[in-house]
Amino acid sequence: MLTGKRLTVVGAGAVAAAFAGVLAVAPSASAEPDPAGCGKGYFCAYSGAGQSGRLVLKVAGNWSGNLAVGSVFNNGVAYPGADHVDVTSYVGGQPSTDCFHYNPGPGRYKANAEAWLTITRVVWRGEC
Repeated sequence: MLTGKRLTVVGAGAVAAAFAGVLAVAPSASAEPDPAGCGKGYFCAYSGAGQSGRLVLKVAGNWSGNLAVGSVFNNGVAYPGADHVDVTSYVGGQPSTDCFHYNPGPGRYKANAEAWLTITRVVWRGEC
């Protein structure tokens, strides 16, 4: 677990778009540029697909709540035991937990959302 880090929830009414298939673009060998407002060390969620729209969540530690999102991005840094994130989400009343590597991977580090998806928990962890 990351300790001593800031937690920021941005905005009150997130757009009700959600993880479009939780499919990520294949990561490249080098790090992708930081998405808008999401510096290194943070997990971020946006109101629109492809890290567009408003930044609605920015956390460097664990988080819980209920937030509709359009996309997510793990911009964490290499930190043994706490550089990947488990994201718990609900769509149609069914829970699902997906693990995201930090940018640039290997593995998925970002995703778009399906309609009506909400995230309820972000937990920093080790390898997926």
